[in-house]
Amino acid sequence: MTSHEERFQALIDSEEKIESTDWMPDGYRATLIRQIAQHAHSEVIGMQPEGNWITRAPSLDRKAILMAKVQDEAGHGLYLYSATETLGVTRDEVVELLHQGKHKYSSIFNYPTLSWADMGTIGWLVDGAAITNQVMLTRCSYGPYSRAMVRICKEESFHQRQGYEILLALCRGTDEQKAMAQDSVNRWWWPSLMMFGPHDSASTHSEQSMNWKIKRVSNDDLRQQFVDMTVPQADYLGLTLPDPDLQWNEERGHYDFGSIDWDEFWQVVKGNGPMNRERLSHKIKAWDDGAWVREAAAAHAAKQARKKEVA
Repeated sequence: MTSHEERFQALIDSEEKIESTDWMPDGYRATLIRQIAQHAHSEVIGMQPEGNWITRAPSLDRKAILMAKVQDEAGHGLYLYSATETLGVTRDEVVELLHQGKHKYSSIFNYPTLSWADMGTIGWLVDGAAITNQVMLTRCSYGPYSRAMVRICKEESFHQRQGYEILLALCRGTDEQKAMAQDSVNRWWWPSLMMFGPHDSASTHSEQSMNWKIKRVSNDDLRQQFVDMTVPQADYLGLTLPDPDLQWNEERGHYDFGSIDWDEFWQVVKGNGPMNRERLSHKIKAWDDGAWVREAAAAHAAKQARKKEVA
């Protein structure tokens, strides 16, 4: 090992943070760019399924809360794009990779939001799965990423409670409202379990990410943690999770659950989900329509810089 490699490994082994000014292996840098950028893409694309319901929220309060949540997701994307820039790439570069289909985003956002109950289920299940995955990222070995995740996790916790409260209101409402909540959970349960990614044995990046302490907990362990946390919450709501194999295993001290449809997962990842094309085309159109704003901001910044030079 070179002296640079030895120092890098020493920092990793001692649980210290790698900072943007530290030497790092090319593979470590590339892994972080891919992971953080795709996390940022997911936050931005994830605004679409919820933005779909802002104009149709059932009350002014619900509308205001949902708007605030969507704005939070935009902020998360900005934090994370900023973190990728500390690794030597520009925001425009990683956004272009998304638009070209070379970068992915979370498969969960390629499913449609068909009812108001979906706003509750996304908050409860989707954001709940995200928190389960992201809390361990607050201990990521790369400093800028881990620090961004501290604030993001706090805001995601609010989103989960907001979603759960929507479902609680529906489940305490009319029979039709509770049926709408149950239908929503039936549609989102399995895609939420897919959010943790493939089994560890089938994951391309997990082992190396674990060795570098970018990732701290395996996909399967995170998925199990999420199931164990969520089943009692579903019981409190009076909703049934759509898995006939779901049952408590006394010996394991965990819930057993059924097999995930990995064929569906990979089809969505490859771009063949219900909303893949619509999500990406909407994102590209928004980027193109906003070009004049970016150009105006750049021109203003250049003008201000010239004024400082003259002064």
